[in-house]
Amino acid sequence: MRIVLDAVAKGRAQRALPETSTSYETGRATLAVAETEQRPTVLGLIASGRMKIDGGSVTIDGRTDSGAIRRRVALVDAPIVSEPEPNVTVAGVVAEELMFAGHAPTPFAAQRWLERLGLASLASLPIGNVEAAQRIRLLLELAALRPDVEGLVLVAPDRHGGEPTAWWRTAEEFAERGYAVLVIAGRASRTALSAVPTEREDAR
Repeated sequence: MRIVLDAVAKGRAQRALPETSTSYETGRATLAVAETEQRPTVLGLIASGRMKIDGGSVTIDGRTDSGAIRRRVALVDAPIVSEPEPNVTVAGVVAEELMFAGHAPTPFAAQRWLERLGLASLASLPIGNVEAAQRIRLLLELAALRPDVEGLVLVAPDRHGGEPTAWWRTAEEFAERGYAVLVIAGRASRTALSAVPTEREDAR
């Protein structure tokens, strides 16, 4: 699967998102840059087929099909849109995602799932108190449980602090597992990951 965003833009005078181009594909982690509070989420919504564009194009395997993108791509931790409420416990977040994935959403099932990941100690913590690397791994694992998901769009992991190299390693691990991974972060993260090959993009 390959999803290409070609000069996509959103909003009057492109204020919500100026022209931005990037792509992501199966077996690869790609870093895209978007600055300001709003633009990473806008770009994430577009890249996951969940927002109409005002300019440019979005294709999946060479064709325009936003429905296919929505079915096959999960939007992960996008502020306001798909981020979990900060005061909900990790076990509560897991139980809800298990339900969406068609599994039993019981406290026992959530605890067992966390144990398999080695994250059982986080169960009673509010998700907002989980350090960045663990939070991102947890949410990507939960998104990957959903039926038909082949792609993961992770929005603004740098807003949680921590070292960019930590969440980038996690993104690469998911790519190695066969997912198409797009991570949207700020320029400071791109600088910190300067040794990492990235697609050309720039949301000014």
